[in-house]
Amino acid sequence: MNGTPAQIEIIAPFGAAFDWMKAMLFRPFDLVRWLTIAFAAFISGSWGSGANFRWNRWSRGDWSYRMHRYGDFSDGTIPVWLIASIVVGVLLAIVLAFVWAWVTARGRFIFTDCIVKNRAAIAEPWREYRREGNSYFLYSIVVGFGIVVLAAIFIMVIVVPLGLFSHKHDAAINFGLAVIPLISFGFVFLLLIAVVALISHLMVPVMYRRRCLAREAFVDVTQLVFHDPAPFVAFVLFMIALAIGVAVVGTVVACATCCIGAFPYISTVLLLPAIVWLAAFRLLFLRQFGDQYDAWAAAGLPAPATPSSAPPPVAPAG
Repeated sequence: MNGTPAQIEIIAPFGAAFDWMKAMLFRPFDLVRWLTIAFAAFISGSWGSGANFRWNRWSRGDWSYRMHRYGDFSDGTIPVWLIASIVVGVLLAIVLAFVWAWVTARGRFIFTDCIVKNRAAIAEPWREYRREGNSYFLYSIVVGFGIVVLAAIFIMVIVVPLGLFSHKHDAAINFGLAVIPLISFGFVFLLLIAVVALISHLMVPVMYRRRCLAREAFVDVTQLVFHDPAPFVAFVLFMIALAIGVAVVGTVVACATCCIGAFPYISTVLLLPAIVWLAAFRLLFLRQFGDQYDAWAAAGLPAPATPSSAPPPVAPAG
């Protein structure tokens, strides 16, 4: 060995990301630029605090009241118009979900490009990273379908045989027997989702850096994470804490703006500094693992300087 491996840090890239965010958004401040970057963040799936349409009103008595306004279901029959409306609504929701997933997949590369190149651009990166975005979209569909299949298998293998959906008196006993399997599967399922989410988020910078397809990036990032999981565990825990903080700030902003700040895109505009900060932090954290993970190297630009950016010390020959 000619040297020691560089130490993977959390705080150093976090501080550098803050400086990068200030340079992007406040030096100088430009409202049009701000709104454009916010739109890039929005179509990448960064919604800030998200929207709150008070669905709980529909989950209580209001639902029954509204339904009975348009029909009498006392005889147990369901009108044909209601069945048709449900089918059309479900199909429309599925189509919109696929379209949004496709736009989000492309948007992730647009937002990454805005962060790396410190610019507000939509059309150019949309065209430039078409191949990578479409590949990531197909990957997202496969992963989502796999998670649904896994959940369905769990229901068919554990939940259904125990009769947890039945109304028999022994359902409570069956539930008691299934508590340990349910908790165990829930823990494993959440852990799996966390790992997949981590790998998926880190795949985008790798695909952006190497202009590769999702399959290659998935294999590479998976090997990187499992080779030395400790820094990634610290990264995930740190990001969870930051996400909670952003959620709290988003809730305060939504309340202060009479829920106007809770709507999609508007929440992104209001919380853009935090969103850019976290996005830059992810890129700066990943680049510590080598030049092949440095998104700034793809554009031939210098990345924000961090203490860990210095090359590892060289051991004396002998």
